[in-house]
Amino acid sequence: MTNPHHPTPNPARAAAPVPAAADGAEPPQGPPAPELALTPTPRSPLHRAATHLHTTTPPERDRATDALRAIAILGVILGHWLVTALVAHPDGTVRAASPLASMPWLAPVSWTFQTLAVFFMVGGHVATKSATTSRARGESYGRWLSNRLSRLFTPVAALLALWTATALALALGGASPLTVHTVLKLALSPLWFLLVFAVLTAATPILSRLNALWPLAVVLHVDLVRFGLGGPAWLGWVNVAAGWLVPYTLGAAWTRGELERPRAGWALLIGGAATTAVLVGWAGYPASMVGVPGAAVSNLNPPTLAAVTFGLAQCGLALLLRAPLRRAMERPLAWAAVALVNLSAMTLFLWHQTALMATTATALLAGPLPGLHTAPDAPGWIAVRLLWLPVFALGLTVCCAAFHGFEKKTGRAGGRGSRVVRVQYGTETTRAKAARNA
Repeated sequence: MTNPHHPTPNPARAAAPVPAAADGAEPPQGPPAPELALTPTPRSPLHRAATHLHTTTPPERDRATDALRAIAILGVILGHWLVTALVAHPDGTVRAASPLASMPWLAPVSWTFQTLAVFFMVGGHVATKSATTSRARGESYGRWLSNRLSRLFTPVAALLALWTATALALALGGASPLTVHTVLKLALSPLWFLLVFAVLTAATPILSRLNALWPLAVVLHVDLVRFGLGGPAWLGWVNVAAGWLVPYTLGAAWTRGELERPRAGWALLIGGAATTAVLVGWAGYPASMVGVPGAAVSNLNPPTLAAVTFGLAQCGLALLLRAPLRRAMERPLAWAAVALVNLSAMTLFLWHQTALMATTATALLAGPLPGLHTAPDAPGWIAVRLLWLPVFALGLTVCCAAFHGFEKKTGRAGGRGSRVVRVQYGTETTRAKAARNA
């Protein structure tokens, strides 16, 4: 007979398996949770595009490398936009100035945005890996080098053509030689980096086994002769190659697997930061890690020992950030932003100063404007300059729309590994082949 105070068991419920508790205890009894109808959240076109980009990226690609490259490029761009001013003078000339000259307490800004060492380390890592893969495929050194350098220098043709025409127009229009020299120097200043990077790229098969301590020792001895023994100033230009060779060879060591442990990153970060502090605090090196107009010594032009040790600290921090960046890049929107920066890396780097000058020249039609044409000699200038950054970014977007085609052309012609993201191919075989070659 059935007890009226206890309901009859439901056969369907009794047949359903009950999961055991994790600690082996009796699982809790109770009514089953009702089934919820899961309605997919509608996604915006931006999120759908980012998801597509995320899923079409080869799974073996190290996204942290691309993230570090994007950070380095954006750091250089923002740094130039913040510390470069084109001041309009009453005599009609335009001269370059820097807020670091009148406000030296801004030197920490240069510590944040002078990220070239990270760029060279990533470049050394990618070039060494690419050269190794190329040799394994049986590809000749000449073909490999041609593919690498074409991606660097083909987009330069458009920049040189535009500024050659601009310089002629300014000269024929009556602009002073000082104005023409100022704008050309700023517009073409990114090219020095490409020349150094191209030389190091060409020497990658030789440099891939070089220990970073050797070029570091060269920088140390050059500075000892220059500053300690009163040697000639021109000797410092040896550090243009030796100084950037230090992070480049660190990138090669990264490829060889010698910098995978966190202690390598910590050693570079702490050792580089401590040495830089000693050099700035007691050896008389400038605190700013970029050139300051009128300063007796520049840490960057040519590189000094302080700039190189500071770069070691930055490289150490970058190595420690690889794991967090890999996790962050699993988010489709974050990866899409990084991928787009990498796909337009050369265009962004080459044209960011042009965007600055185009904005400055166009706004001059409305008269001298604060934060743009005025002398950077007060904190108020900084506040107003920050408001101009979105305008500079808009100008750079226009440049990218106009000139990114040159970079896309070299990407298509560059062969394997030239794209950050591969398109989806028609068959599983070709998709797998594309992933192996990425």
